[in-house]
Amino acid sequence: MRKINYIIISILFSFLFIILYSSLDNERVYNTKDLIGKKISQVEINLFQSNETINTKEFINNEFTILNFWASWCAPCRKEHPNLVRLSKIKNIKLVGVNFKDNVENAKNFLKENGNPFDILAEDKNGKNSVNFGVYGIPETILIDSELKILKKYIGPLNIKEVNEIRKLVKE
Repeated sequence: MRKINYIIISILFSFLFIILYSSLDNERVYNTKDLIGKKISQVEINLFQSNETINTKEFINNEFTILNFWASWCAPCRKEHPNLVRLSKIKNIKLVGVNFKDNVENAKNFLKENGNPFDILAEDKNGKNSVNFGVYGIPETILIDSELKILKKYIGPLNIKEVNEIRKLVKE
């Protein structure tokens, strides 16, 4: 009986070792860069503090749309906010802010303190809609053209270099 237990344990150990060893070569980093050049999904997004929704297909009316996923509790979101204010001054861009898993009062206070650069303010209370855009952390910013094609995706807070890059892309 002991010999059978040794054989079973040896086979299981060998099997686990082979599986773990073979997985070392596989890259498992989640990367959303492959979304660039693809069209965004048609998704209904709840407007902030409203029973109304906006469908992403409505973005075809805009020459360019920037989707920015943010939250009041997010320190990098505070850092990038002045750059969003800069982008809000560009005439051929609609800026859509998607408040991510946030407390409504905190979000309102954040915008009151820092200014509201968004043309449209939406919310994703549970984070489910954000997944449709490949968002896995905030802040994230997506630049979309009038054909709903993703031109650029920025992970992390926008900096002035990226703001200038967006200006060039939209030919401001």
